[in-house]
Amino acid sequence: MSLFDLSGKVAIVTGSSRGIGRASAERLAEAGASVVISSRKEGPCREVAEAIVAKGGRAIAVPANISSGEELTNLVRETRERLGPIDILVCNAASNPYYGPMGGITDEQFRKIFDNNVLSAHKLIHLCAPDMAAKGGGAVVIVSSITGLYGSTSIGAYGISKAADMQLARNLAVEFGPQNIRVNCVAPGLVRTDFARALWDNPDNLRRVENGTPLRRIGDPDDIAGVVQFLASQAGAFVTGQTVVADGGRLITGGAEG
Repeated sequence: MSLFDLSGKVAIVTGSSRGIGRASAERLAEAGASVVISSRKEGPCREVAEAIVAKGGRAIAVPANISSGEELTNLVRETRERLGPIDILVCNAASNPYYGPMGGITDEQFRKIFDNNVLSAHKLIHLCAPDMAAKGGGAVVIVSSITGLYGSTSIGAYGISKAADMQLARNLAVEFGPQNIRVNCVAPGLVRTDFARALWDNPDNLRRVENGTPLRRIGDPDDIAGVVQFLASQAGAFVTGQTVVADGGRLITGGAEG
């Protein structure tokens, strides 16, 4: 377990009031990290932080809207003041305001997807990197998606943003590698979260996805949280610039029903 121990580390997890973000924050806290719970609304953030503390972990709530550079700056500043320099950053928060063919998306919707899913991660990583460099290293995990690895008729713009996240990780891994800062992505398949509800709430679609997945199920948030913990810990010390796919094997089948 020492390879996965995060005692003494400080971690920020965006979009951590529910779903993959919450599960990731809980696992990092269980491994010993002091965790910052952050999403748009203060109430849900406080609930998650208090639940972690009740189980013996250390967590605080710092709400922030990822679309606001000012709020991201405050998130990092308050983390430093209350917990100390940052060792781990998990960029999980994202948005997808449009479902449908690419020809129907507005410029405003496209910009929002790109700004929230790519530019916000870029900004936040650069805000945290000086702390990591000063401490001799750190870990960044961007929660991408397998939609960045295939075409789609319904979430194409979201997929473009997630493909961009993978390239962002590769670029920054090269730039930050000499400071021992690792930057990686995890690319989940379909996971049972509120964010992805439109994709799994329909029984026919759920059955189709499950039948096209070798493990014959969709993911749970903890399935992804385990990968996040690996990438954030000493167990992943020689992994950087990579995208770890966690999709139950769906991509290797091409989504075809077995």
